[in-house]
Amino acid sequence: MEPGCLNENYDLVEWAERQAEDLEDLWEFEKKPAELEAEGSRVIPWATTDNGECLHWLVRPGVGPDRWTVMVNEARGDRWEHFSVSCTDFLASALDGELQSDILSSLFPRAPHEFRQLTAV
Repeated sequence: MEPGCLNENYDLVEWAERQAEDLEDLWEFEKKPAELEAEGSRVIPWATTDNGECLHWLVRPGVGPDRWTVMVNEARGDRWEHFSVSCTDFLASALDGELQSDILSSLFPRAPHEFRQLTAV
């Protein structure tokens, strides 16, 4: 995801706004993750997987972006996981196989790793 992505499905700003509204509506009926109970806490999506899981930054009041940690939300479900690491540490751990997640596929990440720039649809 990136701000202003040519593929509107992956525009970070638009996706984050829509998801924030959707999550607030959802949490009227489902339990909000404990990490988000503190006043002013929120999540900002920064990636999705092929399976539909969403990776977020956990934003807390008084905590600068250099100390934001990672939360993962399962695809089509209400389970969340919190990883007390930065986005880059999360990615590095995922890519070298150190990351253990109950939500992400056991095939995540696939080898070899591939990074592609998305194009407009």
